[in-house]
Amino acid sequence: MRKVWVIAVREYLAAVRTKAFIISLLLMPVLMGGSIVMQIIFKKIEDRGERHFAVIDRTSGEELYAALTKAAEKRNQYEIFDPETNRQVKPAFKIERIEPSAPDPEALQQQRFELSQQVQAGKYFGFLEIGADVYRVNETSRPVDDRDESRLLMEAIYGDDHHSDPERVRYQSKMPQDSSFSLWAERVINEAVQEKRWAEARQPRQKVMAILRPVPLAAKGLSRRDPETGRIIDAATESQIVRFLAPMALIIVMFMMIMVGATPLLGSVLEEKMGRIAEVMLGSVRPFQLMMGKLAGMTGTSLTVSALYLGGLYYLANRYGLTDFFSFGILAWFLVYLVLAMIFYGSIFAAVGSACTTSAEAQSFVTPVILIAVIPMMVLVHVIQQPNDAFSTTISFFPPSTPMMMIARLAVPPGLPWWEPVLGALLLLATTAAIVYAGGRIFRVGLLMQGQGAKLKEMARWVFQG
Repeated sequence: MRKVWVIAVREYLAAVRTKAFIISLLLMPVLMGGSIVMQIIFKKIEDRGERHFAVIDRTSGEELYAALTKAAEKRNQYEIFDPETNRQVKPAFKIERIEPSAPDPEALQQQRFELSQQVQAGKYFGFLEIGADVYRVNETSRPVDDRDESRLLMEAIYGDDHHSDPERVRYQSKMPQDSSFSLWAERVINEAVQEKRWAEARQPRQKVMAILRPVPLAAKGLSRRDPETGRIIDAATESQIVRFLAPMALIIVMFMMIMVGATPLLGSVLEEKMGRIAEVMLGSVRPFQLMMGKLAGMTGTSLTVSALYLGGLYYLANRYGLTDFFSFGILAWFLVYLVLAMIFYGSIFAAVGSACTTSAEAQSFVTPVILIAVIPMMVLVHVIQQPNDAFSTTISFFPPSTPMMMIARLAVPPGLPWWEPVLGALLLLATTAAIVYAGGRIFRVGLLMQGQGAKLKEMARWVFQG
């Protein structure tokens, strides 16, 4: 046991004393939040110049072009500036009227081609075409329910051009992914169209909006009784996003620890084997002791990193009153499952590293293992939304998925009965013991083998026959 401890301490110190460890420790949270930061940065450096758009209004009276012009003037005067700094933060929209072509398909296509050429040349950022029949209310296509309404909307957007164009608005640009103008124009046009429809139906807009106003729904937890006073405490309004992100954060941390902590063990073993360092070490310790020492050192490194990240999560949760999402019970189970997961996957990677002689050979073995570890991430959304259905329950007792899936189910209200995480831990412990035993047998033979790497059939023979 003393030799295992010496090896574990050596592996732990060799990992945490390096500059790479400090850099990765600081870099991982930066990478996790990097996409959000980059979106904010790119939003601030967005083109704030003047964008020119051509508008073809085919409706009678061209009232929608007038509505767009009026809305653009208001937007350019008030809405594109930061209210605190008074600096322009959004591009200004300049709208130019284009005389509509004849309604026949050939003339339509010709005008669209000419405007597309002008957009390509840089005269316009894009052009908007308002159909002649956008005011018309089609009573025959009235939706039956929300699903039918979505279907009709998709048919209107992606339907045949010649039949759908009079009843819809078209926007063409060489950068259709930039939706700043299209979303704004869609809102302005729909408000104007609805205003006219309501006027023709002789219904005031205020009354129609009051009828269409949805009934608010407040999502809350369960009411509980104060154990000291006996008073019933009303449930607090729950944040659906936080309820989703809390287990997601725990699972991401665990997945990162498996990938960042266990995977390098393969490279370490392979390097020591190829450099003949392992042969020297085996003169003092047995192969199983060497492997267990490496697993213990790797687990200690992962626990150190996890403790720092979990401490940061709990600090933020405490600051914003979200400690219920990261209770000490959940964090304790997280550490238990993290240790088992690290030993489970670490023993596999150590065995693979000892049986291979090149990085290419190791990669062919590692890929299936990583895919198994990724499976919980692929079904995580379903497990968070339905933590107690048959699929979520079953996959949480499948040992390779148990650590992440059980934590996800524990972190989602109403939680789990005590026996489920206990049974999951016992099953994972038994499986981990079997994996460690098999990995130790492979490690013992493969560490001294040189030349050709082992095949799966040979590795299986080492496990059962030694």
